[in-house]
Amino acid sequence: MKFSFSEDQRLLAGAVREALAKSCPPETVRAAKTDPAIRRGDAWKALAELGLLGAHVPEEHGGLGLTPLDTVLAYEELGRAAVPGPIVETAVVAPLLVGSEWLERIATGAAAVSVRTDDSPYLLDADLADLLVVQQGNGITIAAPGAVELTEQPSADPTRKLFSVNVGTARRDADCPGLDRAFDHAALATAAQLVGLGRHLLDAAVAYAEQRKQFGKPIGSFQAVKHQLADVAIALSFAAPTVRRAAYSLTHDAATASRDVSAAKVAAAAAARRAVRTSLQVHGGIGYTDELDLHLWFARVWSLRTVWGDDRVHRARLSVALLGETGQATTAVRLP
Repeated sequence: MKFSFSEDQRLLAGAVREALAKSCPPETVRAAKTDPAIRRGDAWKALAELGLLGAHVPEEHGGLGLTPLDTVLAYEELGRAAVPGPIVETAVVAPLLVGSEWLERIATGAAAVSVRTDDSPYLLDADLADLLVVQQGNGITIAAPGAVELTEQPSADPTRKLFSVNVGTARRDADCPGLDRAFDHAALATAAQLVGLGRHLLDAAVAYAEQRKQFGKPIGSFQAVKHQLADVAIALSFAAPTVRRAAYSLTHDAATASRDVSAAKVAAAAAARRAVRTSLQVHGGIGYTDELDLHLWFARVWSLRTVWGDDRVHRARLSVALLGETGQATTAVRLP
């Protein structure tokens, strides 16, 4: 197995990082709390121009036809920048579920798609979506936002608008065999974002530890602080290869792909959670305030930990895959 990335894969991630530095600085993420247009604003347009929104759309429909291994580094950069908007749902999930008539619009950034599954019960950013995909058992309902009843719900992340949906008499399509595959691809992209979020928080904590002084010395010189930051760095260093292994498994349709995705989501969520806790401790009381942009990354970590399968779902899948255990704890879990 080859664990190194190609030059093209690294160049794509670098281009995404450079584009987001210009189109999605922290002040833009902050503004997305109150300005809906930002969720499909400059960052969305920049990602469309780079081809990332159409990366998983087949070439015959105007996309790049890339694999999860080609884009996993780019999704880490999306997490690092805390980019708002339904990017995973539009660029990763929708190409596996919607008809070909939507694919070209997705690839160009002209269409945004919001997706609700049994594991993620709310529609993300349905207020600005052009198409809604709602799982109903083994099938899906595909509808325009105006054809269903939407109700906004509280969100831990003010840049992520959540909606419950009542599909009413909207037509339910036949069984959709792509649901399980779409779930794995979305969970992988979310895990990659969690790694990127954790890295941003670690960088912020290290920078602050070098500036903040106690007893006349930077707190970064204290052994206890060094150990906490090192623990975060180690957790992220272990999580990142797990995420990349999952991308390899999905790309090559490995029999262990679902297991590897669950391992990646659990590891990335744990590492990002440790980054949140340590960054808060290093920043002290100011870390809790709205004065710093840090809280935007905290909120994104808390929200992404629970979407596309929380720890309970993915640990249960790992239990089944590794130990063959069944029982009440796994009866509601989507199995590979």
